Amino acid sequence: MAADPSAAAAAADPDGPDAVRLTWNAWPRSKVEASRCVVPLAAAISPPPCSALLNPFARVDFAAKIWICPLCFSRNHFPPHYAAISESNVPAELFQQCSTVEYLVAGTPGGAPFQQGGSPAPPPPVFLFVIDTCVIEEELEYVKMSMRKAVALLPEHALVGLVTFGTQVHLHELGFSDLSKIYVFRGTKEISKEQILDQLGLAGAGRPGFPKMPQQPGGPQINGMHPPATAGVNRFLLPVSECECTLSTLLDELQPDQWPVETRNRAIRCTGVALSVAAGLLGACMPGTGARIIALLGGPCTEGPGMIVSKDLSEPVRSHKDLDKDAAPHFQKAVKFYDGLAKQLVSQGHVLDVFASALDQVGLAEMKVAIERTGGLVVLSESFGHSVFKDSFKRIFEGGEQSLDLSFNGTLEINCSKDIKVQGIIGPCTSLEKKGALCADTVVGQGNTTAWKMCGLDRNTSLTVFFDVSPSERSSQPGHQNPDLYIQFVTSYQHPEGQMRIRVTTICRKWVDGSNTEELVEGFDQETAAVVLARYISLKMEMEEEFDATRWLDRSLIRLCSRFGDYRKDDPSSFSLHSNFSLFPQFMFNLRRSQFVQVFNNSPDETAYFRMLLNRESITNSVAMIQPSLISFSFDSPPSPVFLDVASIAADRILLLDAYFSVVIFHGMTIAQWRNMRYQNQPEHQQFAQLLQAPHEEAQIIIKGRFPVPRLVVCDQHGSQVFCEHLQRLAVQS
Repeated sequence: MAADPSAAAAAADPDGPDAVRLTWNAWPRSKVEASRCVVPLAAAISPPPCSALLNPFARVDFAAKIWICPLCFSRNHFPPHYAAISESNVPAELFQQCSTVEYLVAGTPGGAPFQQGGSPAPPPPVFLFVIDTCVIEEELEYVKMSMRKAVALLPEHALVGLVTFGTQVHLHELGFSDLSKIYVFRGTKEISKEQILDQLGLAGAGRPGFPKMPQQPGGPQINGMHPPATAGVNRFLLPVSECECTLSTLLDELQPDQWPVETRNRAIRCTGVALSVAAGLLGACMPGTGARIIALLGGPCTEGPGMIVSKDLSEPVRSHKDLDKDAAPHFQKAVKFYDGLAKQLVSQGHVLDVFASALDQVGLAEMKVAIERTGGLVVLSESFGHSVFKDSFKRIFEGGEQSLDLSFNGTLEINCSKDIKVQGIIGPCTSLEKKGALCADTVVGQGNTTAWKMCGLDRNTSLTVFFDVSPSERSSQPGHQNPDLYIQFVTSYQHPEGQMRIRVTTICRKWVDGSNTEELVEGFDQETAAVVLARYISLKMEMEEEFDATRWLDRSLIRLCSRFGDYRKDDPSSFSLHSNFSLFPQFMFNLRRSQFVQVFNNSPDETAYFRMLLNRESITNSVAMIQPSLISFSFDSPPSPVFLDVASIAADRILLLDAYFSVVIFHGMTIAQWRNMRYQNQPEHQQFAQLLQAPHEEAQIIIKGRFPVPRLVVCDQHGSQVFCEHLQRLAVQS
């Protein structure tokens, strides 16, 4: 391996130098004291016998060429290529500023120091598009336009494939350019992976007339698996450079589903079978190589596996009330189907992305398990012609500063001090069921393991790890107490350029006496705590039928303030909070009214969408979801935050509201009148022109760095109710 000492600097993030933020940066030693802290001991991380790696906190015996692990105190010999180390020649991993180091794995392209002349070429990324044709012609034209832009942005070596579906599923053979050749699958019943392979002619090893999947036992491997077979693959998945014309022709000829729709019936749409066909194709053709299924959905599945509603329009799509009363007849069966699809995709190392553009629900609530466990992206909008879809869809294929740095085949392992146990993770990952001494008895999210699979990850991916304190008898004895605790996160993944990389982040924090509230308070991160609680109660609301999130939040806040507030007993006027807690009650106030807790007036699809993004975004972005920010622009003062209240509206102000999913620029009445009179075009009013431009520039900065791309709304006082309605809804929400 080759260490990259600049990785720590390159990985710098608003959420900390290591992209790791903890709810508490000083930990109580006992389980009882930890429970009295109210807010769980948790870490939000952005990844990408003791198996810990060398880190700045290790003790080194330079003479014996041995390093001692700070987590388990085991003695480890340095590898041969570290033979020259000394106190004056220290490897990069031991520098204090290199608490995060990224390695290029030997034998993969890009690992220059260890690359052999015969190293295999980077495995090309695979994009399999699944397009819903049960839409009106105008919507399909929007899809075609976005697809053409996407294909133009793809690297020429990237492999692409195309599946279209309506009443039936059509898998297009791109390698047969002379005429359109399609494999058709019925959409009425579930189809197994073996049946899919058989129909495609990819499972006939030993049978005449069928290509055999080569095994190549001695050949090179990609991520521990044999390279994909080319026989048969080139019929369905081709490099962009070879099939761009064929794909363009197919898009030009693509028509809305021709199957007749009866009066007072929904279109017959077999989404589940289409995704099964896509997963089956990738499983046969590209084992071990990073691939994404990108599904563009325009309505609910009404037939076959994954069905969420019948074709009869008299049957409404399930609501939260239906789910609470167990009156959604298709829900559990659909969830079970997508759970099975998730397991298949995870075993293959492939990702499911969903772009849902419809006025009706499409089934995101049921698909959530497959999207989240594979680390997929999700975007919800009203139309394929809306900027939220078009700009977000384009963003995943862009390079440069706009790139999401989509990576594949990631795994995360956690090593920690012996007195710490791992309860589990909330976020876009799946347990690898690696049980051991570090697993806690209490499970939160994906637990009972110290290793997780991340089929897809990007620069914004964030996971929440929950810990438990479980001191041993020896560590509790005086004289045996180590003042420091250590946690190490080891992430291996396939970089967008094709190399396998290992990213190692090691953090050190202090143990404190649980009764010493001053040290605990100094180490409290209120933003991280608010986001961790939001993710935790979202999980409990999904898993526990009778869970009362509002009551739980209120009780937790009261307990926290009682424990860490400064006050005289029975004297409310004496109460005060440390500055590290000053914003936390405000976060809780907004959280209990947010779309994550209050599902009224939201569909199950919308709730699933909001929670999936909450679980995967950074702390900074998640805080914006919980508590929108409001910035005032005026002649009298520089841009400054103001209270999220209707009272902040003034005639001579411009307000910029960032609610994460939408960005609103609101002009006061006087500002709007001056703008309509075009004062900004007059040389003597350049200051006014600058004032008008400033919020737009700030909005573009917000939009540029966010996925999905938020909705931009520009409105005027008394000219549009969008802004006021949003503020009023926040103000009166119970």
